[in-house]
Amino acid sequence: MGSPELAQYADFYADMTRRFGLTDSLELWRDISERLHQLTPEPEGVTYRDVTANGVPAILVMPADSSPDHILLHSHSGGSVTASMWQERKAVGHLAKAAGARALVINYRLAPENKFPAQIDDVEAAYRWLLDQGYDPPRIASTGDSIGGNYSVNLALTLQRKNAPLPGAVLAISPWFDMELKNSTIDTNANTDKMLSRELLRGFTDSMLDGTGIALTDPRINLAQADPTGLPPTMIYYGEYEILVDDANQFAERARAAGVDLELRSLPEGQHNFYLGAGHVPEITAAVAEMGAWLQSKIGLTLATA
Repeated sequence: MGSPELAQYADFYADMTRRFGLTDSLELWRDISERLHQLTPEPEGVTYRDVTANGVPAILVMPADSSPDHILLHSHSGGSVTASMWQERKAVGHLAKAAGARALVINYRLAPENKFPAQIDDVEAAYRWLLDQGYDPPRIASTGDSIGGNYSVNLALTLQRKNAPLPGAVLAISPWFDMELKNSTIDTNANTDKMLSRELLRGFTDSMLDGTGIALTDPRINLAQADPTGLPPTMIYYGEYEILVDDANQFAERARAAGVDLELRSLPEGQHNFYLGAGHVPEITAAVAEMGAWLQSKIGLTLATA
């Protein structure tokens, strides 16, 4: 049985989903989505600075006593249609603090105004900006949640195709990989996931891809069709109540078969994008601490700070 705070987290999602149902306005959907920041208390000892990373708006997250030489490049959630760096800066602050690193939360371009691959282009542009700032690739972790979890993995695959240096680690939280929506947990967990639905995800893919000529099966966006061989050490962390459980498990199985150093973990009774409850929900705070410790071990932070 989960904590009362975990149940309250699910109730917040249910109320937000109810509000989404009251309007068809994308502008209002985006405003409603920004309420998610209320789930996350301000992390102590973390400061922020607005920056522009190769034209991409971003927030530099700087926990006190964090390593200035290690950084997380974070892609936010929202199906590429809603959400922002402001919505997730506090949650990323908790994650960065747990990792003992800085973080760069980017505000990639949103659909339908900007179709895919504008989003992954922005992630790559921000990564290359970090390289220009002097960060060593092995000391960079590509992180993200939901569609941002796709982009965290996608960045490494994109760089690999271009023979560019890869980040030292990848963390995908509640990742959405399968654009065809074939996985069975989309239906079997429909009653426990208080945020996502098949209809919502299909609306996101339509917004991203309509008119582009890019198929739902294209491995540049559908990572269920992508070859994970050669990925850096990767952690996938999902909530047991979300509809994307199969996305996480099936990708992990293929990645392990391809020889990837893959860590797969789940949060019991966890909702989609559960990490937004860091600092408030005890189970989530513990999960974020696990993510931080794993990131430290993969990007050399433990050795650097010993």
